[in-house]
Amino acid sequence: MNESLSHYPGLSGRIAVVTGASGAIGGAVCLALARQGTAVAASGRKADALERVVADIRNQGGTAIAVAADVTDPEALENLRRETEGKLGPIDLVAAVAGGGGEPVALADLSLDRWRQTIDLNLTSTFLTLKTFLPAMAERGRGAVVTVASLAGQHVIPQAKVSASPAYAAAKAGLLMLTRQAAREYAPSGIRINAISPGSVTNARIAGMPEPMLQGLRSSHPLGRIGEPDDVAEAALYLLSDASSWMTGATIDINGGFAML
Repeated sequence: MNESLSHYPGLSGRIAVVTGASGAIGGAVCLALARQGTAVAASGRKADALERVVADIRNQGGTAIAVAADVTDPEALENLRRETEGKLGPIDLVAAVAGGGGEPVALADLSLDRWRQTIDLNLTSTFLTLKTFLPAMAERGRGAVVTVASLAGQHVIPQAKVSASPAYAAAKAGLLMLTRQAAREYAPSGIRINAISPGSVTNARIAGMPEPMLQGLRSSHPLGRIGEPDDVAEAALYLLSDASSWMTGATIDINGGFAML
């Protein structure tokens, strides 16, 4: 594989599961891990996108499999665990990237069904992912997990009457505390669990915005640009690697400086 921006210790020869791998951030995390010599199980709901990620990894000399799964379904996650262990071996690393549904919506316009769907996709899915993979990792006495929260779970945009979906913001805020609770519980088992909190990161939805909206997004971040999936992937590598061996229960802000405003 081509070299990553940096070399991270303790990733070569490891086995990782990445959920949300059919999205921009999840796909970037898969590729970044594979460039470090990690074998990757790429999971998501869009089989064609997963196959493209796996093909890119294999074309660069890496090892990867695609396993389609709905991370709100415990049986699908259990199948993901079994298939990964059967084809690649015991799982060392988990990147719980799956999520979405953060588009702005007024609270009064948010239906109960949409609320539940968004909570399930962003919070329940991570709970189920941790519940599926942590016990076996604890038995082996090692492992690292990274969850992906959001700036929306920590801050509101002061100049916007309606910013992120209230359900998305609530789910991502809950995800941060879930991460800390799990980190405390599993620290004695030698497992580290940390979170990343990205700001606006380029994806298909953001790429399709009109230029005035894009400019507004850029200017809302002190560094003056929208994040790229690789920005988040590099942080994930750090948290999953031995370079962060004395970190657990922490959150890294990857949002162009917005969090300091």
